[in-house]
Amino acid sequence: MSDQAGNDRFDAAPEAERDEAATGLTGAGTADVSTRAVVDGGVVVGHDGSDHAREALVWAAELAERASWPLHVVRAWRIATAPQPASWEPGFVPPIADYEAAVQADLEADVATVLGAERAAGATCHVVHTAPAQALIEAARGADLLVVGARGRGGFAGLLLGSVSDQVTRHAPCAVTVVRDGVED
Repeated sequence: MSDQAGNDRFDAAPEAERDEAATGLTGAGTADVSTRAVVDGGVVVGHDGSDHAREALVWAAELAERASWPLHVVRAWRIATAPQPASWEPGFVPPIADYEAAVQADLEADVATVLGAERAAGATCHVVHTAPAQALIEAARGADLLVVGARGRGGFAGLLLGSVSDQVTRHAPCAVTVVRDGVED
């Protein structure tokens, strides 16, 4: 958006960066959390908790089992999307590492719910404090395959392909599979 003089009213920083900057959690504070998932082979699947992500996780887990590849589940997060840490209380802002721990616990619970406890035990869960597309593209550098759902939690239900899925299909350094759930919206 521009004002009458043609000046941009919003800076060029991505939404996630503005969100973190507004809360004062950039810089030294982020050294306590993971900003990159390092993977050495196998299947990487993005998981944001959406129905499409659940379908992608099931598909990726089945392929990883058949191919005897490791399964890596990646969730990108920021403060605005993180669950409330157990250490939170009124008037106290927990350290960013507490938010990361809450996201990790949430992801592990989601994976166990979708795959069952036994199958979930074989998966490695990574939580990454960065934008979703960036997290998946970085993790894919060491992967044999990247799997994503067709769409995530975004608000455009009619789209066949969400923005993160679109970005990873264009920029991932490995093969990408986009899983559709077959449910009509």
